[in-house]
Amino acid sequence: MNKLTRRSFLTLSALSLAGLSACGSSPQNGSATAAGTETLTCGMTQDIDSMDPAKAESAATRELLFNVYEGLVKPDVDGNLQHALATEHTVSADGKVYSFTLREGVKFHNGSTVTADDVKHSIERYRDATTGGSLVAAFAAVDHVDVVDATHVDVTLKEPDTDFLAYFTIGITPAAVADLDADPVGCGPYRYRSRSALENVVLEKFDDYWDAEHAAHIPTVTFKVITNTDGIAMELAGGSLDLFYRMPETQLSQLSKDAFTIYTGGMNLVQALYLNNAVAPFNDLRVRQALAYAINRQQIMDYVSGGKGTPIGSAMYPAFAKYYVPELVDIYQQDVAQARALLAEAGYPNGFSFTIQVSSAHPQHVETAEVLKEQLAAIGVTAQIQQIEWSSWLNDVYSGRNFEGTVVGLDASALNAPALLARYASDSSKNFVSFSSATYDETYARARASVDDDEKTDLYKQCERILADECASVYIQDLPSFVVLAKQFTGYEFYPLYAQDIAPIRAAE
Repeated sequence: MNKLTRRSFLTLSALSLAGLSACGSSPQNGSATAAGTETLTCGMTQDIDSMDPAKAESAATRELLFNVYEGLVKPDVDGNLQHALATEHTVSADGKVYSFTLREGVKFHNGSTVTADDVKHSIERYRDATTGGSLVAAFAAVDHVDVVDATHVDVTLKEPDTDFLAYFTIGITPAAVADLDADPVGCGPYRYRSRSALENVVLEKFDDYWDAEHAAHIPTVTFKVITNTDGIAMELAGGSLDLFYRMPETQLSQLSKDAFTIYTGGMNLVQALYLNNAVAPFNDLRVRQALAYAINRQQIMDYVSGGKGTPIGSAMYPAFAKYYVPELVDIYQQDVAQARALLAEAGYPNGFSFTIQVSSAHPQHVETAEVLKEQLAAIGVTAQIQQIEWSSWLNDVYSGRNFEGTVVGLDASALNAPALLARYASDSSKNFVSFSSATYDETYARARASVDDDEKTDLYKQCERILADECASVYIQDLPSFVVLAKQFTGYEFYPLYAQDIAPIRAAE
């Protein structure tokens, strides 16, 4: 692959297009030029799947809903859980009962007051198994919820779990609202105004938000679906976008430094070549290891993001510093001879062919697949890239497990190790790679059952080593996140999980 030639072509082509768009008029520096700083337009590459927090599947949906719903606790930018709708909590000595004291006078977006009954209703709804499975898988662990009095709620788990606090970030919703897709009512800093499928979601500032210190600044925020990812820079320069997170690195050079601020951070996900462990030849450990020895992470990072990613060696990203094991990245260093030997030992001396299905809505993953294709060719493996729509990826790859290989980034929906590691348990509904290891299952179960934090942390790290040793997936990197914001605004903050907190964004002075 001639990386320099391809990059030069992309840059020259995009600059030519940008030049054409400037002919005859002056490009706006974000939509704020026309609308002041009363509105903010954010670009997202895929539509949300639901306005109901119980039905949210994709990370992009959770990013948006972060602004609408509030839980008993809430993460901050440093990865700590802060009290939100609860003012305090205790956990019983046996790790089974979480007791919350509720904040008084908090308002839902419809004007009603948050009550202990609403908390009980919300948690019981998430754990409701009448349809064949809990609406939110983690809440299957809840045995029962008790309203102690108007401001106190006890949540009792079936088994001890000292990691469970992180799941209480999920939104508390009114018991009186039956359909949250049609009538999304939360108590976050922004309230729902409207949605046009495949086009946008519009939110407006909630003036009665309980936390004045962290209240929203911008009155109206539109999340706009951008299906043509090749034209994101043009959308920004032309004024139809003010904010875009996870900007393709190849388009950054097209933006004026006088018009936009570029923030750089981690994307907080585990990007990998995920292999279906249930189908041949990937049901053979030697084949999976051969692919791991074939890749060169640095070449991928150089090509996709100018070398700014962070290489990873297992199912944990660096922002989870408590659990992250950096030395696991050293287990598989590029070794073509070793890769070929493993393939021959597994019965594939001449290699094989397989298909990598990747979402067309995520250019970083498409570009990663392109590099992988070339690197795997060096060991005789032919990878065919099939780009599919995100909805098809969710249905066919993730839910249907009808795939051979895919490139995607998996995020954590909660600030705890199980949010990333639970999906590898043999009985997990989220184990879309069909990884099966008795050693992993036993170690993970011990970690979950432990009430000693040091022991629990060590066991989770052991789980990560098992995933690396058994090559559950070919782990690549935590991609960098390039966030572009029009100069009229300031205040963007990164979180250690998938969240786009719009509330701190405000007009620049």
